[in-house]
Amino acid sequence: MPIDIRRGNAEWQRRSLRNVWHPCTQMQRAAALPPLPIARGHGPWLEDHEGQRYFDTSSSWWVNLFGHADARIAAALKDQLDHLPHVMLAGCTHAPAVELAERLSALTGNVLGHCFFASDGASAVEIALKMSYHCWRNLGHGNKREFVCLRNGYHGETLGALSVTDVAVFRDAYDPLLLRARSVMSPDARQVEHGESPAAVATRAAHDLRRLLAATHEQIAAVIVEPLVQGAAGMVMYDPCYLRMLRALCDEFHVHLIADEIAVGCGRTGTFFAFEQAAAPGGEPLWPDFVCLSKGISGGFLPLSLVMTRDHIFDAFLDDDVARGFLHSHSYTGNPLACRAALAVLDRFVDDDVLRVNRQRAEELTRSLAPLQEDPRIEHWRQRGMIWAFDVREELAGPRFSEQFHLAGRKNELLIRPIGRSVYLLPPYVLDDTLSNWLAERVTNTLDAVTPR
Repeated sequence: MPIDIRRGNAEWQRRSLRNVWHPCTQMQRAAALPPLPIARGHGPWLEDHEGQRYFDTSSSWWVNLFGHADARIAAALKDQLDHLPHVMLAGCTHAPAVELAERLSALTGNVLGHCFFASDGASAVEIALKMSYHCWRNLGHGNKREFVCLRNGYHGETLGALSVTDVAVFRDAYDPLLLRARSVMSPDARQVEHGESPAAVATRAAHDLRRLLAATHEQIAAVIVEPLVQGAAGMVMYDPCYLRMLRALCDEFHVHLIADEIAVGCGRTGTFFAFEQAAAPGGEPLWPDFVCLSKGISGGFLPLSLVMTRDHIFDAFLDDDVARGFLHSHSYTGNPLACRAALAVLDRFVDDDVLRVNRQRAEELTRSLAPLQEDPRIEHWRQRGMIWAFDVREELAGPRFSEQFHLAGRKNELLIRPIGRSVYLLPPYVLDDTLSNWLAERVTNTLDAVTPR
């Protein structure tokens, strides 16, 4: 039976708390902080069952690139529904998957020419880790079975992905079940010492990685990073020169490089792939060995992820022996509807010149937020592409700061969820001057409500 959206907020909250186990939520606390019952969405706005609207400051966990209910993506899906909603990708193929793989490969200059499809970000990371190890084993280097990650990095919450995640709240309870990854210094620009630049911090971090690889590279399959921005660490940002040094180190020590672009890809950092910014000014493009994409690639319509990789890795699996192939799958691999949504997203990038327009949008919101940059209550102001973040000073952020800020945001028509004391904005790509000014005002009002001047 159809859902009755006329029922009030309280009823949907009550029924949700009784039957739905919400993610990233302590359900004991959920009764005091009940979930927002959302009835509809349009553009950057969400609306509850009583008509109250909320600006979606995080694009609903960074997936709704063009806002909610985007008409062009919806039209593509409706057309696909009439032709082929699903078929297994083992032994079959279909146009949306083929065209999506071709178009994404072209965006890398065909360096990353092979796409393996999955359902979500953590699955993509699992695939990349398994592919890396299996590739080395097929090449006669089965001892290369360890992985390196950055401190405070986040790559998902399935067991393999969690093994290369260094965020204690996600990892610690499951630590006995995990692989033993090695962690190295993050290039987090907030670690600058007196007189030091973000590039110098990145260089220190690269030296730390060099020491590890020099001693252990024969056991290391791959290094995995979130390019430019470590999301779950609080939108930690770092200098792109780290990616150049990282690429060189992986080449020197014969280690794969996995770029987890699940959160930072699809234009979020100012280029379609964040790793594009690794190239030196005027230099040749640099690419990792694997790119993991998810979140925004399907525009918030359907679950989809994929792993892109190079010819020599793909070729390492070619053999008459089935066991040397990459035997990984899930039932909805390469779902035609999800791939068609992703194609519509790529169409939007071309038709609307999204990357160029986003540069203008980023400048507009940065100008609107300028007074906050000088606010003595905050520190570590940072911005890259369509990501903004700042930290509220530790002495002003109480034990439930994130919850208090979230609740104050609701009163200011914002759906906003700080990470610890880090407040961040990843809005949909639909801003204009008026909306930027409004958003900056409401974020400031929310800060005033929880940390009075």
